[in-house]
Formats: sequence, C-alpha cells, structure tokens
Amino acid sequence: MASISTVIASRAAARQSRGRGTGRFAVGLGGLLRRAAPRNDGRLAAAFALAVCVLLFAGLPARADEAADLHRRILTLDTHVDIPEDYATPAHDPSVRGDMQVDLPKMREGGLDAAFFIVYVAQGPLTEEGYADAYGKAVAKFEAIHRQSALYGDQIELATSPEDVERIVAKGKLAACIGVENLYPIGTDLSKIEEFYRRGARYMSLTHAGDDQFADSANALGHLDEPSPHTHGGLTDLGRAAIAEMNRLGVMVDVSHSSEQSTLQAIAASRAPVIASHSALRALNDIPRNLSDRALKALAAKGGVAQIVAFDNYLKMPPPEKVAATKALREELGLTSAEAWRDITPETRATYMARLKQLHAKYGRASVSDLVDHIDHAVKVAGIDHVGIASDFGGGGGIEGYDDASQAPNVTRELLKRGYSEADIAKLWGGNLLRVWRAVEAAADKPEQ
Repeated sequence: MASISTVIASRAAARQSRGRGTGRFAVGLGGLLRRAAPRNDGRLAAAFALAVCVLLFAGLPARADEAADLHRRILTLDTHVDIPEDYATPAHDPSVRGDMQVDLPKMREGGLDAAFFIVYVAQGPLTEEGYADAYGKAVAKFEAIHRQSALYGDQIELATSPEDVERIVAKGKLAACIGVENLYPIGTDLSKIEEFYRRGARYMSLTHAGDDQFADSANALGHLDEPSPHTHGGLTDLGRAAIAEMNRLGVMVDVSHSSEQSTLQAIAASRAPVIASHSALRALNDIPRNLSDRALKALAAKGGVAQIVAFDNYLKMPPPEKVAATKALREELGLTSAEAWRDITPETRATYMARLKQLHAKYGRASVSDLVDHIDHAVKVAGIDHVGIASDFGGGGGIEGYDDASQAPNVTRELLKRGYSEADIAKLWGGNLLRVWRAVEAAADKPEQ
C-alpha cells in the first residue's frame, strides 16, 4: 500500500535527478566558455558563463514555475468526468489526444492522476419500460470504463478504494474510479445498488435534472436552468432506503443536482459523510443547482466534502444576450424537452457543442479566477477540510483557463497565487475526497468484494 507521501517522494526524486542532469550540462558549458575565452579576460568569461547558467536554469519549467512543480508533487483527483456512450472505442479512443476534454494524454500533460468516470443516463419516464431502457445504457457505460482499463492497462487501472488510487499513482499510472450520476436507472430495485457497487461504483447521486423516484431535483425534468416543482418535498421513502443501502455497502452518497430539501434530508439520513461531487455555490451565483451556505455547513458538519465544479453557468450568471442566444440554439436544434435531450444523436450533440463554443467566444464565460472565488467562499464557510475540485468535463464543464485536463495546473497556479499552502492545495485536489471515501468505507458493513 502506497501513501500520498510515498507518491510525492517518488516524484520528487525523479524531478531532482532531472535537475542534476541539467545542472551538470550548465556547469560543463560554463567551463567550456572559460577555456575558450582569452587568458587576459578570465573574469569576463566567468561572468558570461554564470549568465548562461542562470538563463538555462530560468528556462527549466519545474524551477521557473513554482505552481507546476507543486502540482506535479501532489496527488490530483477530479471527481466528475462524463463519457460518451461509445467511450473506449475507435470513435472515442481515450489513448489518443483528441476532441474529448479528458483523455489519457491530456491527463498526463495536466498532471491529473485520477478521475471518477461517470455512469450517467438521462432521466426518462418513471415506468418499468423507462427504467429498463436506462439500466441497459448504464451497464454499457460501466462496460466502457472497464474496457478502458482492459485496453490500456499499461497506462490506467481501475481503482475501487482510496488505497487503490494511491497504489496505482505511486506506480506511475493513472487511476480510474467510477461514479453513478442519477440512480434513476435502477428503478425501484434496490438490489441493483449492490450490483453497481460490484461493477466498481463508489459514489452514486440520487437525482439529475428532474424529480425521480428517490428525491426532488434542483431542476425541472430535462432543464438545468429551470427550478424543480419539488414533487416530494425532499426524499421519498425509497430514497431513504437507497441511502441506507449505500451506507451498508460503503458507497458515497452524492447530493449534487438534488434540491435544497433533498440535500439536507440526505445529509441527515446518512450515517456516513456525504459528498457533492460537482457543485458550485448559491452565495456567489443564486441558482437552484448550486449549494446554499446552509447545505454547505450541514455537509461539513457531517464530515463530507463539496467538490467545486468548473462549470461556466454554475460559477457565473451569463449575460442576457448569451442566455437568449443559447435558448435560440436549442430551439433551432429541437433540444427543448427532456425527451429530446435524452435521445440526442451524436451528430446533434457535436453541432450543439461546436455552436456553444462559438457563443463562449463571443460573449465570454467564467474563468479559473471565478472557480477559485467559489473555492475561497466554500473554505470560509465549511473549512479547508471540506472542499475539493471537480470539472464536469464531457458534461458541460469547462471555463477559461481550465477547459480540459491538460490545463489543470492553472487551477493550482491560482490557488498558490491566493496564498494557499501546498498542504491545503493537496487537500483540495484529492486529499479531502480520499479522507471522506475512507470514512464511508469505515462506516460500512464490509460487503465481500
């Protein structure tokens, strides 16, 4: 079993070795310059050699950029990365640096050590037929995540515990964890929670967009910009039973996308700490999808963690012109209902995302500074031990300066700029989440693997 300190130490040793090699090169070049200089101008030659050495060392990224150096030392984990249905196939090959915001090359470039890849299925009708259709799609995404590890096991391995994450990263590989966004696909059969656990899921959220059989959502069915009708007034009895089953198994309960009442009731009902896997804060952007300070304090009091998400509209209210243009785009493409979003084709999704990118370029969007503003507020309200970082890449996430996994060091750079210590940044980038994960496991009834 490898600890975070072991991972950091192994990285530091490798980096120091590279630094020594470059230093020997600089010294050797300085000596060469001295020998080549006229004998009567040795002091000038020495000064020139010293200047060359300084320039060489200044060109070293690890030494010139304190944030990049720190980022490589710590263990970094993103708690929310969505995947397409044909993930880990030639159409969406994670081993190739392509159009996806997260792939293995970008993870390497950005020093992102681990990620929760998400089993997400859009909500459909609350019927047996709807549940069966969604269940099949969920299983397909589980299989895609496992396929990634099977195909590229030399680069990435599946992690089902905090110890797995640390062990895999210590070996120099990437770690893939699994989260379930929206329990809707299990229908009313709670035994499927254990099935999903055995498939590798280690957190599950009760809702997405739309009140379901477990709880009220923050938003209306299929609309992330409209409030929920609050059908149940929070959790249903089935939702409470689902939380108890997750507690029994050691699965983290995720309240992202849940309504305020659902969130507070879930925190109270759980016997273990609870997470918000990808949320922003209502105090800075007052929309139903974001966490209130009341919910943030309750989550922290339970020992949980809020993963602040790099999602444009959650971090910052867009200008009215951008809202209107986005609405017009959805109408043009026929994306005006929950059914349309659920049945969207890959071609329509690609068109929508490309056009949305044009709107971002025209009207602007939230930045890394906005993201860290939310982190600052969360730390002030909940404490440094109860805050983390998420992207929601592949599911709408992405902001200026942090638009794919390769740009993760920019977040570290802004945190360092604002005075966060290395220990605190390590907590934000994964240490807090791993601590909560361990606490949830400790509170479980230890099911057989």
